[in-house]
Amino acid sequence: MLGEVHPMKPIRLKYTYDLLDELGAFDATEVMVVEPRNAEQHEVLGFHHRAYVEAVQILSQGDHLSDAGEFNLGPGDNPVYTGMYEASMLSTGASLKAAEMLVRGEVQAAFNISGGLHHAMPGYASGFCIFNDPVIAIQYLLNQGMRIAYVDIDCHHGDGVQHAFYDTDKVLTISLHESAEFIFPGTGFTHEIGLERGRGYSVNLPLYPFTTDDLYLWAFREIVPPLVRAFQPDVLVSQMGVDSHFADPITHGALTVQGFGDVVAELNGLAPLWLGLGGGGYDIQAVARAWSVAFGVMSQQDFPERVPTKYKKEHGVSLLTDHKDLQIKDSLRRDAAIFAENSVQTVRGLIFPTHNIEVPSSGRHGSA
Repeated sequence: MLGEVHPMKPIRLKYTYDLLDELGAFDATEVMVVEPRNAEQHEVLGFHHRAYVEAVQILSQGDHLSDAGEFNLGPGDNPVYTGMYEASMLSTGASLKAAEMLVRGEVQAAFNISGGLHHAMPGYASGFCIFNDPVIAIQYLLNQGMRIAYVDIDCHHGDGVQHAFYDTDKVLTISLHESAEFIFPGTGFTHEIGLERGRGYSVNLPLYPFTTDDLYLWAFREIVPPLVRAFQPDVLVSQMGVDSHFADPITHGALTVQGFGDVVAELNGLAPLWLGLGGGGYDIQAVARAWSVAFGVMSQQDFPERVPTKYKKEHGVSLLTDHKDLQIKDSLRRDAAIFAENSVQTVRGLIFPTHNIEVPSSGRHGSA
């Protein structure tokens, strides 16, 4: 276990499943729930260093390792716990199995809520992430000859995925996140656009704290659909962390569940195949509700607004979406709008020419 005080609560996965089950999400004709598989070590070694993988395995067994700190494992964000290797191999294997099902034509969309652990680096853990399942799943898809667009809407920059594909034009990575001026991991500025053949294929859209639904959706629409459509991917891989929610305890986002759902809906149809992954999210009930809404989008189902009685009684949640008037100062709203406009315009200037997209003359948000 990660510990009682650690913000990452694996129980959020069970709560999401329970809510979806009670909503009847799994009863739809074309929906299936499948058992995950464990990742094979050679699959993980496609990205991670052998010394690091072996260190995770040793520590997972409860054995001492004097240089654990070199792998960023220990007290803090990435605590050592018994079974962490097995848990990480299972969540990674789930993303791989989802990718395999897409490649085999068994499904057109697949969602692994336990995945999306986008911070893990080749030789060390980072940001609660041990193995980087998005990278490993994308590598599998690349080996099948596919073009991949990766869109990350977690409140934190998708640094590990950017690192993996920074010098290739086979993967387009786009990350929308709270600016590194305010939050971990300190990367994801607009000028991080890739190297060599990858120049123009790494896209970062940093946003200001307290960016609300309408502004976030505007910024997303200005950048993501034009780039993804121009890139023409075979598969869209989306990391759908929910830590931009206004109730999240470790970020400064201001999205509602319905705002999150509107963003996920924009992803629908951007590629023939869609691999959805989980990610951050530390208000447990916001996560369960938001991922349920996302599953509805991916499986083309509309769920009732009222939460089923059993779930409501157990968790004190009455409605699927949010109905709270967010008290955000006008000055903060203005600052957020100006920041988003500047980010959008900068990304257009730096990235759009690479993809033969005309750069619009203005980046103004209508309500600013």
